[in-house]
Amino acid sequence: MVLENLEQAAEELEKQELQAQGGVASPDVFAKLLAIYLLQNDLCNAKLLWKRIPQSVKAQNLEIGKIWTVGKAMWLRDSPGVFSALSSTQWSDEIAPIMAALVDKVRERCLGLVSQAYTSVTLETLSKLLGVNPSEAAAVAQKNGWNVEDKLVYPVKPVPQPKILTSTEQQLHILTNFVSFLEN
Repeated sequence: MVLENLEQAAEELEKQELQAQGGVASPDVFAKLLAIYLLQNDLCNAKLLWKRIPQSVKAQNLEIGKIWTVGKAMWLRDSPGVFSALSSTQWSDEIAPIMAALVDKVRERCLGLVSQAYTSVTLETLSKLLGVNPSEAAAVAQKNGWNVEDKLVYPVKPVPQPKILTSTEQQLHILTNFVSFLEN
C-alpha cells in the first residue's frame, strides 16, 4: 500500500515520471504523486508538479484538478476550503486512501495550531477549522483533554519538547570532522 512508506512511494512515482515514454507520465502517476506531496505537506513540490503536468493530461483526468484544488486551499492555509474540497469529491480507489489520510493529517495540524495559538476559541470556529459539525468538534476537543464550556473551547497548551544542547567541545568536534571531510 502507498501509505505505508510515503517517501519510497513518492520516489518510485518520481522515477516513473522521469522514465515515462515521450517524457509524459500517465495521469495516474501524476495524480498519486500530487496527492502524496499534499499528504507530506510538501506544497512546493506539489505546486511545481502541477505546473509541469501537461494541459492535455489535466484535461484527460479531472481528478488531478480536484486534487490541486485541495492543494491550493492548503497553500492558502484555508482549512475550511481544504475540508470542503476534500469532502465534495468522490475520489477514485487509487486516490481515496491518500485523501482520507490527508483529512486526518490536516485535522491533526489544525488541532496543533489551535492549541498553540488560542487560549479559548468558539466551538463554531473550531468546527470550521476541523471541517466537522460543532458537536463533533466538541467531542474531538474533549478527546484531546480540552475544556468545553457552553460554546467555548479552552485548548491545552502542548508541552514544549526539551531542547538538546550540545557542548562546545561536541560542536568543535563535529565542525572539525566536517572540515576534514571537505578537505579530502
